[in-house]
Amino acid sequence: MTDLAPPLSFRATLNHEKFTLDAAFEGVPGLTALFGPSGAGKTTVLDIIAGVRRPKTARIVIAGHTVVDTDAGIYVPAHKRRTGLVFQDAQLFPHLTVEQNIKFGRWFTQPDSTALSIALVVDVLGIGDLLKRRPAKLSGGERQRVALARALLSSPRILLMDEPLSGLDDARRLEIMALIERVRDEFAIPITYVTHTREEVRRLASRVVQMDAGRVVAIGTPAELLGP
Repeated sequence: MTDLAPPLSFRATLNHEKFTLDAAFEGVPGLTALFGPSGAGKTTVLDIIAGVRRPKTARIVIAGHTVVDTDAGIYVPAHKRRTGLVFQDAQLFPHLTVEQNIKFGRWFTQPDSTALSIALVVDVLGIGDLLKRRPAKLSGGERQRVALARALLSSPRILLMDEPLSGLDDARRLEIMALIERVRDEFAIPITYVTHTREEVRRLASRVVQMDAGRVVAIGTPAELLGP
């Protein structure tokens, strides 16, 4: 991968039950927002990048590594793609403590990768006092912080975030947005972020990929697409 290569190059088609996905775009080193109404295909794109859903045709390159190329017969399984996933509902293991949940990310760390230290991630995300708790004892914002820590400790080439602020109250949304900004800037891990909220796009995104009915309808900066 050269310095000029994008952290993500995506092109895929898929016959969805509600639409036909046919989309292509490139990510940026900061945060790329997939923006549009519900049912636009944003989460489907994220699922294809992660390896959760198999496309009809595709070429996907993450940090210079081709993970899907249907013409060349390349299809890297999900657990080998080094994507860090953060979902709406955090999806923590209820029987494990916070410390055990975040250490689970280490299962996906490659031996030759430069892993972030647990202490650093715990400090940046402010979860030191939560380590012995179980998910049932956490607030929604705390669960999202733990989910983000687990994703970071998997040494991802890219973070994939699917509406991680959905369902949080205003105070927690602002708290987690600030943490996402810090992760974006301090860890320099590219992020592809699904949202339909303009406020999140304006505050977090460097590039916006606007989608509707399975198609990319516009690409630009938040100011270009959403106005000042």
